Amino acid sequence: MNVKAREISNSDDVIDSRDVIARIEELEGMGIDKNLALKDLDELNALRALQEEAEGYAPDWQHGATLIRDSYFEDYCEELCKDIGALPQDIPSYIEIDWAATAENLKVDYTSADFDGVTYWVR
Repeated sequence: MNVKAREISNSDDVIDSRDVIARIEELEGMGIDKNLALKDLDELNALRALQEEAEGYAPDWQHGATLIRDSYFEDYCEELCKDIGALPQDIPSYIEIDWAATAENLKVDYTSADFDGVTYWVR
């Protein structure tokens, strides 16, 4: 049974590198010369460019690196901090966390990559 790879766009908040790899393979398998529509060819070229730029910064590219859209990075960092237990569960409601500053602090561990005109962060 052939499973269709997920289409990937630069409006996705989070992208898994394995999905990029699978989609590139699927598009290449369609045959560039005859069967690939113009939009598919544009998608293929954008995904190849993303992979070429990002995989050098992501040692786990082949096994699953996460790419986070710049506009989503602050929310991603908040979820990450909560998921890894970096915050106590019982923070009083009157305490506010500057998630924008936290996201900027976490960016030092990430590298930006362009995906068809949109910045994504990867490590």
